Amino acid sequence: MLRIAIGFAALVLFAVIFFTSRRRPGLGRRAAMAGDGGSRQEPTLRELLEADASTGGEATTVEQSELDLLEKTLAGEPVPERKPAGPRAPGARPDENFDKVVSLFLAARAGQAFHGPDLVVAAEKAGLVYGHMNIFHRLVDNHPEQGPVFSVANLVKPGHFDMASIQELRTPGISFFMALPGPLPALDAWDAMLPTAQRMAELLDGVLLDEERNALGRQRIAHIREDLRNYDRKQTKWDLRTTR
Repeated sequence: MLRIAIGFAALVLFAVIFFTSRRRPGLGRRAAMAGDGGSRQEPTLRELLEADASTGGEATTVEQSELDLLEKTLAGEPVPERKPAGPRAPGARPDENFDKVVSLFLAARAGQAFHGPDLVVAAEKAGLVYGHMNIFHRLVDNHPEQGPVFSVANLVKPGHFDMASIQELRTPGISFFMALPGPLPALDAWDAMLPTAQRMAELLDGVLLDEERNALGRQRIAHIREDLRNYDRKQTKWDLRTTR
């Protein structure tokens, strides 16, 4: 009887330990992090994006795909080459190698929205071309095969503009973004994107915002230009090293 009682008690103890551990799935993970010498794990771009989405700042699917590729590039992971079945649509990049994304937002005024037909007209007047990923692009004159200087997506997921239902489209805003390096130097690309965004803001009566959703002022523009000037300098130095 004593042996039976001891065996039964052992089974009960095992069951308590098993079910308690199942209720705390993060325990092992936290213990592992505590035992790695206290090294701090930097958040990935995906984690930052998810944190931003939890506060209402969701990215479109189009932007998400760009960030996914950027995260892999920065992490040194191989990016599979995309081989289209036929000729590339206007705005398709010749490769997916880039390390920086610069973006602007054009938002409708409070209580208003941009209408699909108005967006199409404004995009055409601003010199944009509808193409790859069903969004708009600015291409290099006479060299569309070099890919987009910058692109324009819908802020509402999944980020594209469906021409079959463009008459019904209503959106609170659009995003301008350029992936670097691109077909032009970064500063030249910016000097093409900013006037286009300003022109569309004028045509659509919208408000231009920076990547942090703040009003785009002169000081912020000057800061972006300086940042891109430094980026071009680093790219030039890198190109000189690789050609030696």
